[in-house]
Amino acid sequence: MSFSTALFYVFAAILVFAALRVVTARNPVHAVLWLVLVFFTAAAHWLMLAAEFLAIVLVLVYVGAVMVLFLFVVMMLDINFDNLRKEFRSYIPVGATVGVLVLVEMALTLVGGRVASSAGQAAGAAAGGNTRALGALVYTEYVYPFEIAAVILLVAIIAAIALTHRTRRETKYQDPGEQVKVRPRDRLRILDIPSEERER
Repeated sequence: MSFSTALFYVFAAILVFAALRVVTARNPVHAVLWLVLVFFTAAAHWLMLAAEFLAIVLVLVYVGAVMVLFLFVVMMLDINFDNLRKEFRSYIPVGATVGVLVLVEMALTLVGGRVASSAGQAAGAAAGGNTRALGALVYTEYVYPFEIAAVILLVAIIAAIALTHRTRRETKYQDPGEQVKVRPRDRLRILDIPSEERER
């Protein structure tokens, strides 16, 4: 078994384990951290397949969007921030584990890239690179599925905004027209309460 094949199986095992932890973790912060590890491991797979553009897009778009996803989860579930601050130290082991695994994966990917043969990469570079080939396929042969996916994502964004944008009952708004119409007797009432003498 070659080094790149062994590396593939190692990354696949980490990917499956992290994906299971995303589903089974009860704490939403832990689930997001494991999801970051899933995206980084999938990006490492793309790098091993000489698809650098897809790997970078996966890291930039998905890992960057994870924080937005987490914010939506917080808004939808009404998580108490005081409890999150109290349990801050419990996130350190999971965060450190994910960070160490990401660093190890990056180092192994760099080492595996040097060990692997560059024949396929040279052939792709001669034809303009995999980014050019991907663009040509997306905008010629797969242009309709690409447009349908864009419309679906737009509908999902609008639906997420519609779900999270709701009026709160405790929110008070000012109406300047009603404030101008106010008369003193509507706001102030003078009561004539008879005084009582204390019993001796």
